[in-house]
Amino acid sequence: MSVKTIRGNLLFWKIAAVFCSLLIILGIAYVLIASKLSRSYYMMAHQELYGNVASHLASFTHPLKNGQPDTAVTHDIIHSIMVANPSVEVYLLDTTGKITDYVVPDKSVRQHHVDIATVKQWLVAGNGRRPLGNNPKDPSEASIFSAAPIYENGRLTGYVYAVLSSEKQRAILSTLNSDLSYHLGIYLFLCALLIAFIVGVITFFLITDSINRIAIVVRRFKEGDYTARIEGHAKGNLGMLTSTFNEMADVIVDNFDKISATDKFRQELIANISHDLRTPLSIMQGYVETMMIKKDSLAETERNKYLSVVLESTKKLSVLVEQLFQYAKLEANQVNPEKEPFLLNELASDILMAYQLKATERNIKLSLDAAAGLPPVFADIALTERVLQNLIDNAFKFTPDNGSITVQLKQRDTGVLVQVADTGIGIASEDQAYIFERYKQINNDKLPKKGMGIGLAIVKKILELHHASIQVVSEPGKGATFSFVLPSL
Repeated sequence: MSVKTIRGNLLFWKIAAVFCSLLIILGIAYVLIASKLSRSYYMMAHQELYGNVASHLASFTHPLKNGQPDTAVTHDIIHSIMVANPSVEVYLLDTTGKITDYVVPDKSVRQHHVDIATVKQWLVAGNGRRPLGNNPKDPSEASIFSAAPIYENGRLTGYVYAVLSSEKQRAILSTLNSDLSYHLGIYLFLCALLIAFIVGVITFFLITDSINRIAIVVRRFKEGDYTARIEGHAKGNLGMLTSTFNEMADVIVDNFDKISATDKFRQELIANISHDLRTPLSIMQGYVETMMIKKDSLAETERNKYLSVVLESTKKLSVLVEQLFQYAKLEANQVNPEKEPFLLNELASDILMAYQLKATERNIKLSLDAAAGLPPVFADIALTERVLQNLIDNAFKFTPDNGSITVQLKQRDTGVLVQVADTGIGIASEDQAYIFERYKQINNDKLPKKGMGIGLAIVKKILELHHASIQVVSEPGKGATFSFVLPSL
């Protein structure tokens, strides 16, 4: 037997047990209520059938003479009535409610007085709801009764008091109730089991049918059908399971897309690294091999030229590796900015001075336009220097010779606005959407592909660490301006 089958059977028996217990409880309650109502019904019926017994005795037998019981007449009649109907017990009362005569064993009568107020209330009740009266044999339990006044010469001399539910009647009712309860209990128990079984089977089928449909969808998803979703809008636990699976499937598919995109970026990175690192390495290898082959015939000037080419290639290789290492740390959130106050115009001046020789070689005008009285900014100096260097490097890359690059610093309410503007080829609007993404480069046939395309991605990551953002304004052929704001003290 499989685990699923065992779990299904357990679910079935749990459902069946719950319904069976519920129906058994309801059955017991029904038996108790039915027993009580049947007894009440019997007493009411008995009251209606024999409620005129006392009236007949008082009218036709004249049980009292001169206020005293006429034993010779009444005993035979009363005894005959009690033999014909053992549930009736007849007593004669005086006007105060005292029992003056009866035809029952004396030792069984425990009370010799009846509440006369109850008798009078019974007489005036007519056909309405009549009260219960005293039972001389069992004073602790009220009983249905029949009563009638006895008149002699127009004067009230006593009452006929007939108890309609005797000890024998209660014994018979108890036996009948026990038998009724026994049979009702058996029938209700069997019906409860049958109904619980039917309801359990139907419920189990409905639940397992929904679970099976869900399992089929899950199996399809597991086998690679990532469009599989559970249809319907069920409520309760199955509804929550349905929505949870669909949400989980959406998250998994979204993660797959992200992983695929990451893998694509990884492939692009490997391709870029392979290309960008291969070029300086090939140059270095070629010139070193040439120097080794021509070591005896190579002139001093040529050797120095070859060594300068090798040195330049090593510098380029170092820059590429350093950029890659920097971005990897930023991606892994391993860079914590050490913020401190400093003057941004002084940092920008030092950086531009380092680029002045490169600008002179290409006849590019490099200038700093800083407003007077700029407040100190609160940022990481090294990371801010990296941002400015990457933006200036990017400007040099896309600015042709005889152009210009300008760094502008302006005061704003929230800090210092930094703008790096160039007179380069500009950026098309469709390219501006992704120039800050990793490994992305502008495709332009006029310029050769340079670097790995992570310079601007590093800028964006560093500024995010400073809770700042970078914007670009550019048109093709009109240069580009990159701007951001660093917070001031």
